[in-house]
Amino acid sequence: MTRLSVEMLAADTVEPITSAGHAQLGIAVLAGIAVIVLLITQFKLHAFLALTIGSLALGAFAGAPLDKAIASFTTGLGATVAGVGVLIALGAILGKMLADSGGADQIVDTILAKAGGRSMPWAMVLIASVIGLPLFFEVGVVLLIPVVLMVAKRGNYSLMRIGIPALAGLSVMHGLVPPHPGPLVAIDAVGANLGVTLALGVLIAIPTVVVAGPLFSRVAARWVDVPAPDRMIPQRPSEDLEKRPGFGATLATILLPVVLMLSKALVDIVVDDPEHTVQRVFDVVGSPLIALLTAVLVGIFTLLRPAGFAKDRISGLVEKGLAPIAGILLIVGAGGGFKQTLIDCGVGQMVLDISKDWSIPALLLAWLIAVTIRLATGSATVATISAAGLVAPLAADMSTTHTALLVLAIGAGSLFFSHVNDAGFWLVKEYFGLTVGQNIKTWSVMETIISVVAGGLVLLLSLVI
Repeated sequence: MTRLSVEMLAADTVEPITSAGHAQLGIAVLAGIAVIVLLITQFKLHAFLALTIGSLALGAFAGAPLDKAIASFTTGLGATVAGVGVLIALGAILGKMLADSGGADQIVDTILAKAGGRSMPWAMVLIASVIGLPLFFEVGVVLLIPVVLMVAKRGNYSLMRIGIPALAGLSVMHGLVPPHPGPLVAIDAVGANLGVTLALGVLIAIPTVVVAGPLFSRVAARWVDVPAPDRMIPQRPSEDLEKRPGFGATLATILLPVVLMLSKALVDIVVDDPEHTVQRVFDVVGSPLIALLTAVLVGIFTLLRPAGFAKDRISGLVEKGLAPIAGILLIVGAGGGFKQTLIDCGVGQMVLDISKDWSIPALLLAWLIAVTIRLATGSATVATISAAGLVAPLAADMSTTHTALLVLAIGAGSLFFSHVNDAGFWLVKEYFGLTVGQNIKTWSVMETIISVVAGGLVLLLSLVI
C-alpha cells in the first residue's frame, strides 16, 4: 500500500471508535497483547485465531462498540492482504521454483566447489544470504540443512562453525530485507518507500550477518563443540533430476526482483520528476508486484525449462508453492486487522502523544516494542506487525530514509532472542540434534546478536542520513 492510500485510510478513521483516555487505552493494549500471548503460548492456538480474538479483546477493553471493533479488524485485514498478499504468493512461487528445479542446489554446489578451509563459513553465509532472498526462513532451513550436515561431516568441521553462518544468513534476510512478509507488512503499515528500505536493509544486513555468522560461529563452536549428527542426510530435491539450471541463470533470476526494485529507487532519486518518461517506466517495472511477477515468469525459462519441467508439471509446481502460504497469509492479514484496531481505537495517537514527553528516540522505541512482543509471542512476524501498528503515527513527520529505518528498527527488534515459544527454535534444535541449553547458547544468542547489531546500525545510520 502506498503512503497516499495509508493516509486516505487514516482519513476515513480520524474519529476514534472509543473515547477512552490514555490510561484505559494503555491497559487495553496490554490486555489485548496479553490475550494474544496467552492463546499462542499456553493454549497453542494458531496465531491467526489468537490475533483475531486479541483484536476483539483490545476493542472491548478500550470500550469500543463490538460492531465497530469488528469493522476495524476486517478493514485492516482486507487492506493488508490487498497490499502484500500477492507479493507473498509470488515470493512463495519463486522459492518453490528455485528449490524444485535444483537451482538452489546448483548455487550451493558451485560456491562450495570454490571454497574450502577457513573460507567455508564465509561460503555458507553467502549461500544462505543469496538463497534466503526469495525464500521463507523455514523453507531455507529445510533446503540448507542437508548441505550443512554434508559439509560438516565431509570436512570434519564443528557443526556450529558451518551451521551458524547459514542460519544467520537466512535470519537476517527474513527480518530485514523485503520481499519477506515481515518487512513488507511494516513498509505497508508506516508508508515507507520499498526501494529505499530494500537498499538500507541490504546495507545493514551485510555487516550484521558477518558479525552474527562467521565471526560468532567461532565462539559458538567453542561453547558447543558438536559434530554433525550421525543420521541419514535428507535427500536434496535435485537428486531426482537428470539436469539442473545453470549457476549464472539461477543467480540472475534470484537477484532480478532486487535489481528492479533498487533501480526504481535510484531513478526516483536521480530523476525526481513523476512525469518524466524514464521515472514512470521504472515506477512500473520496479514496483514489487511487477518485479516479482517478472522474476517468476523469467524463472519458467531459466529454472524450470532447463530442468526438464513440462507444462503440466509447471502448473502443478505453482499450486504446490501456493498451498503452504495460506497460514502465513491469514496471520499477516489478522496482524493487519490488529494494527487497524489499534489505530482506530486511538492507540497510535496515544503513543505519539506520550512519546513527545519522552527523550527516547522513535527508532529505539520501535525496536524495544518489537523486542517485547517477540519475547512474549515467539513470532517475528507477529512482533513486526504489532509493533508497526503501534509506532506507525511516528512516521508521519519522518523523512523517506528515516521512515525506512523505522521499518528496519522494527525488523531488527523482531529477531531478538528466539526461545522456547518460537517454532524456529525447535526446528533448529531438532535438525542439529542439540539440547535446549546448547540451542540457547548458539541459535538464541545468534538471533540476539543480529537484533542488537542491526538495531545499533539503524541508530547510527539515522545520525548521518
